Amino acid sequence: MNGCHCRVCQRETGSAFAINAMIEADRVEMLGEGEPEIVVTQSGTMATRSARCPRCGVGLWGTHPDFGDAIRFVRGGTLDERVMPDAHFFTVTRHPLVQVPEDVPNFPGLPTPEDPPLWDQEAQGRIDAAMAACLPER
Repeated sequence: MNGCHCRVCQRETGSAFAINAMIEADRVEMLGEGEPEIVVTQSGTMATRSARCPRCGVGLWGTHPDFGDAIRFVRGGTLDERVMPDAHFFTVTRHPLVQVPEDVPNFPGLPTPEDPPLWDQEAQGRIDAAMAACLPER
């Protein structure tokens, strides 16, 4: 679970930040009828896609270019349980009224390979497998 304070997430959620749960795309299941509406958002050179409920328009999940179609960033506010971020990204554009707890990792942008890992080896293996399955065949 992460809190993303980037301008794209702020605009897409209409809030100070988005709470996202990273999950493999093939594990996300639509419970309602209809296909989600896919919206493309351009921010500088980065394009992201987000899915919206075809009935009410609420944001369901987004994608990030670093993860392609392999990983979906499910919006935490759509989940039945309340969730708390275990890391915060893009705090350089954090709304000044939002305070990030001191014991929660936070980054001015995205974490770099030099930063301590945010997930364990099992989670990294799941991410790697999902991304490998989405690579175009050569």
